[in-house]
Amino acid sequence: MSSATEWTATSIQSIIDRLKHKPGAMLPILHAIQDEVGYIPEQAVSQIADSLLQTRAEVHGVISFYHHFRTTPPGRHTIEICRAEACQAMGCRSLEQHAKTTLGIDYHQTTADRRFSMEAVYCLGNCATAPSIRIDDDIHGRVSVDKFDALLADYQKQMQEAG
Repeated sequence: MSSATEWTATSIQSIIDRLKHKPGAMLPILHAIQDEVGYIPEQAVSQIADSLLQTRAEVHGVISFYHHFRTTPPGRHTIEICRAEACQAMGCRSLEQHAKTTLGIDYHQTTADRRFSMEAVYCLGNCATAPSIRIDDDIHGRVSVDKFDALLADYQKQMQEAG
């Protein structure tokens, strides 16, 4: 996913127009908008519905069914915690509780300072080093509470240095 960018009704409509003729166009359109903007803006729902001859409720239904789609801008960094069986067996439940408490958010939420968003995933393909998390594109294994805190501190330091 690219970082969130400014969007306009015209830019959203150009995405819709480019993809609306594909079979099952709603999912490719939603993915393209989220890839471009970082989330699905509320105002885009009516544009999608009108262009695909669907109701807003149908578009909302698809967005809410798939956990991948966001309806609010994401944080600067996205933390994904694996909840698959191997990670559960190795303690991801206590890790996820610690992450929620430390960040002050739940899954599908973003911190007030917009630095971090948190999502659940159901396999990062890193089972041998469970529990695993991904921060942006970087996968980290054998993540303990202490390692999580250290990773979080590293990302916060990088953001401070970057300004």
